[in-house]
Amino acid sequence: MAKDALMDYDKALELFEPVLGFEVHVELNTKTKMFCGCANEFGSGANTNTCPTCLGLPGGLPQVNHKAIESSIRIGLALGCDVAESSRFARKQYFYPDTSKNFQTSQYDDPIAHDGQVTVELEDGRQVTVLIERAHMEEDAGKLTHAGATGRIQGADYSLVDYNRGGVPLVEIVTRLIEGTEADAPEVGRAYVAHIRELVKALGVSNARMEEGNVRCDANISLRPRGSDVLGTRTETKNVNSLRSVERAVRYEIQRQAAILAGGGTITQETRHWHEDTGTTSAGRPKSDADDYRYFPEPDLVPVAPSREWVEELRGTLPEPPSERRARLREAWGFTALELQDVVNADLLDAVEATVAEGASPASARKWWTGEIARVANSRGVAATSLVSPLQIAELVALIDSGDLTDRLARQVLEGVIEGEGSPSKVVESRGLKVVSDDGALIAAIDTALAAQPDVLAKIRDGKVQAAGAVIGAVMKAMKGQADAARVRELVLERAAQ
Repeated sequence: MAKDALMDYDKALELFEPVLGFEVHVELNTKTKMFCGCANEFGSGANTNTCPTCLGLPGGLPQVNHKAIESSIRIGLALGCDVAESSRFARKQYFYPDTSKNFQTSQYDDPIAHDGQVTVELEDGRQVTVLIERAHMEEDAGKLTHAGATGRIQGADYSLVDYNRGGVPLVEIVTRLIEGTEADAPEVGRAYVAHIRELVKALGVSNARMEEGNVRCDANISLRPRGSDVLGTRTETKNVNSLRSVERAVRYEIQRQAAILAGGGTITQETRHWHEDTGTTSAGRPKSDADDYRYFPEPDLVPVAPSREWVEELRGTLPEPPSERRARLREAWGFTALELQDVVNADLLDAVEATVAEGASPASARKWWTGEIARVANSRGVAATSLVSPLQIAELVALIDSGDLTDRLARQVLEGVIEGEGSPSKVVESRGLKVVSDDGALIAAIDTALAAQPDVLAKIRDGKVQAAGAVIGAVMKAMKGQADAARVRELVLERAAQ
């Protein structure tokens, strides 16, 4: 694949104004699929969650999942949208290699929700309002696995299709044009997708795990020359599934398109594939317009017409908006904007809040979740919350606060908890990790260390207290790290002065 020429980002912004649009696909966490009774499960054996309906076989008739409609309405309300009194499904048709029906059941001219807006917050606290055009219901496609050296469709020997995901309920959230973002365009993209992920997670309608494809973003980017009011040709970078990648993809496309336009070329309206390993996009297929999909009403499904009473009942179930929750917690915890953003970016806000609720201080909860636990989780490629519970971390913090553990010992205890050895207290007992708080035992170790290092003792008595570090180190080694270094220092200086 030829490497694209890129223009310097700042230079690109001198010449062109970026115009953005995002389509975020949210997989709903219903027990069954959108139009049949097959299980909606991630990680099942290939093609095990299928039936004649989701495979589009003759005689299979769809039936709408009531829970999916409920979740879709709640998403629409949380986006500030109007919920349609009547919406209908349509068949969206073109060749889908991963959809055996060869059309997708979606919504077109009559979506379930429309005309909303959200306010997203950038890392420096500035806020950007994003207008929502629509949120509509549809079904997901299957998953293709490309067999070959690269794992990509380009150069693959063959492709395998797993239809388990085909028919899983989706809500597609489509923004209106986002203009005026200027140099902040990549960050706005990241912040918007992060807001949607946080929102649907708070609603409880999606597992919101981007690494499992629960939230995927199609990023539409175009450039127009400075001073022009004519929109440029857009590209659509498909299925970007991490916040960092959204930011990188937007920046890359701005630089790529600017280089083409400045060189006298034209932009092709097309889908683009995002490559995480190289941080680049590559051409997919020419992007169709709505007319090319030959939408027509789905003949096997009646319109969805939620009563106004039901809609208002669902409005009453909406949780605290994520932005308001963050502001409340930041004030209550005394965090800086950057400290809270670190927690949010790590997707650990729920874990920290639950740990604080179990009795830990906010600072300690943040320290352990975003520090040692996150490090272990990253090394294992798993979610931090799959390793330990908030209750276990609160107990660990309590042992530190009581003086029973030092941070060094606490890391060993955490290791034991993660390995399934039981609660922090049980690991302390079974591994014998409790801090030695008996001054008599510490003084005996200190006297031995001082006797072994008379030159250090002389330096301490001469006022060179920094020399005490050598004695402290020897004592900590003798106590196998099971001593409070601060208390050891106090006792070393006391004994040296005698």
